[in-house]
Amino acid sequence: MFYFFFNIYTITLAVVAFLFLIVVPSIRIIGPTEIGLVTKRFSLRRLSEDNPIALIGEAGFQADLLMPGWRFKLWLVYSVEKHPWVQVPAGEIGVVIAQVGKPLPIGAKSAVYRNEFANFSNLRSFLEKGGQKGVQRPVLPPGTLVPIHPVGFLVITRRMVYGFPISPEFQDSARKLGRLSAESFGLTPKQLEVVRVSPVTQDNRQVDIIGIVTTFEGDPLHAGDIANRIGGYEDIAELEKKNAEDSSLMETILSSKNSIHNNYQDFQRFLDSGGKIGLQHDPLLYGAYNLNPFLVSVEVVPMLVVEQGQAAVIKSYVGLASQDTSGVDFKFGSLVRPGHRGIWREPIRTGKYPLNPHCYKAEVVPTAILNLNWAEASSEAHNLDKNLQQIIAKSREGFVFKIDLQVQIHIPDTQAPKVISMVGTVKNLVEEVLQAAVGNHFRDTMQTLPAIKFIETRNDIQRQAMTYIENKLREYNVETRGVYIQDVVLPEDLVKVLTQREIANQEIETFKKQKQSQDQRIETEKARGTADMQKDLAQSEVNVTIEGNKAAAIKISADAYQYKKEAEGRGDSFYTQQTGAAKGAEVEAVGVARAKAAEQLKLAVGEQSTTLVNVIDAVMKGEKKIMPEILVLGGNMGSLDGLAATLTRMFKEKLPGGSAAGEGEIEVK
Repeated sequence: MFYFFFNIYTITLAVVAFLFLIVVPSIRIIGPTEIGLVTKRFSLRRLSEDNPIALIGEAGFQADLLMPGWRFKLWLVYSVEKHPWVQVPAGEIGVVIAQVGKPLPIGAKSAVYRNEFANFSNLRSFLEKGGQKGVQRPVLPPGTLVPIHPVGFLVITRRMVYGFPISPEFQDSARKLGRLSAESFGLTPKQLEVVRVSPVTQDNRQVDIIGIVTTFEGDPLHAGDIANRIGGYEDIAELEKKNAEDSSLMETILSSKNSIHNNYQDFQRFLDSGGKIGLQHDPLLYGAYNLNPFLVSVEVVPMLVVEQGQAAVIKSYVGLASQDTSGVDFKFGSLVRPGHRGIWREPIRTGKYPLNPHCYKAEVVPTAILNLNWAEASSEAHNLDKNLQQIIAKSREGFVFKIDLQVQIHIPDTQAPKVISMVGTVKNLVEEVLQAAVGNHFRDTMQTLPAIKFIETRNDIQRQAMTYIENKLREYNVETRGVYIQDVVLPEDLVKVLTQREIANQEIETFKKQKQSQDQRIETEKARGTADMQKDLAQSEVNVTIEGNKAAAIKISADAYQYKKEAEGRGDSFYTQQTGAAKGAEVEAVGVARAKAAEQLKLAVGEQSTTLVNVIDAVMKGEKKIMPEILVLGGNMGSLDGLAATLTRMFKEKLPGGSAAGEGEIEVK
């Protein structure tokens, strides 16, 4: 009985010991964001020489991971090491490096990616479907949380490196630093962030930018090319065959083919579409991009901005072979259609353009009127005249003048490509063409003129300069809008002479003014005296006016009376004239009648009898007086009586009406 209970007790202890020593240690508790890396301690199968992962039960790291939860792995056969899930924070990316798989071909820098690999969470599928060692082309996007085999893959993020390095080099680095970091793989933390292309602030102003892409893997570029453009320039050639306008060609060149490879984020598709290594023609526009820093780098550069009043002449370093379209008369380089190498014959006008500055150089040409100052101060609008200085010239006598000059020029936008082809830049036009032409003209002109002549004929010299500069710039297809002599700094000696002369002239003018002042004083005094007598003068003027009015009234009365008398006289005379004429006619008629009657009477009674009849007729009518008007009777009719008769006749004539006492007669006795 004793042995029986002893055996039961021994068995129980053995079972308990087995449970505690074998079963319990083999239970693995994997956390919710952990994985268990299983390592098999021994096996009859051996791993291949280039693969540390066991797929069919070989000793070593097992391909299958333990997922979160309670898992059983016999500790005598397997060891389990816990690792965190790979987590990529927001705004960062995870770069995957495969430590297992097929070796990369010679020259390859990254592994071929297939959609079956997904997010690299299934190592067995990755190996079975031909996954390759090395840098994987896609990256893990922000927010990724995935269980990735820590031996099959290393995942590099900005903050840490997930996985267990197999390479002795990385193992040594991990031991020295305590952990692996991005620097261990030649990367900076910045490169493991999402690439953002957005406006930046420079000098308190917003600057539009683009991202210039360089790829580190792909087939080599074609001979003569410096940048890769998906499909080359076959689309440009096709448009030219269809006689497309230059504007259509420019639009095609400026458009991007980034949609083919999702802005270089799908690097496998980029290579499959013919993408080549090196500088890329198409830039990145505003946005955020998950780019593999082992395969893609981005340089941020300003966008081409053409403001109002400007045009951009494009010098193309890429494209189809040059075909000159400028004609035989233009001998200053070649002008080509957009899409060819050379200077485009059509400029780019106002707008913003994502133009790759490594493929195209844009020479911005001001097409508004430019003010260029030969002076100490330069124009802040364009700063093209910052190296222009005052013009120094000598007169014929040797006086040194400093001339401040302003020249206004205009470059038509249609002529801008020719101007750039001739001089290279607008700055060259100003400093190498204008500066020499303007300075030499004024120096040559001044040497032939006396100093005083220059001062007196400044306007004429300005017009001559305008004509000269206008003709000179016309050779460069540039218009001249104006030439203005702003200021002339005269020599000190000449200033002294002119000052003395001017002082003398001013003294003459002063004397003239003083004389005018005295004359004005006389006039003032005269005016003052006149003003003082103004009251009396006004009174006298009123009196004169009154007397004049009286005289005028008298004159008017006299004139009225005279007019009346004249009217009456004219009336009486007219009456007399008319009545006289009537009486004359009557007399004539009566006379004629009487003559006829007398002639008949004469014939009837004879001449003497006719006379007697006429006398009797006259007496009867009272026309003849039988008695005298004045009769003086005396005693003896002597001389005294004759004197009295004479005096009486004279007295009668003196009286109005011709009668002394009316119509009666004066009788003297």
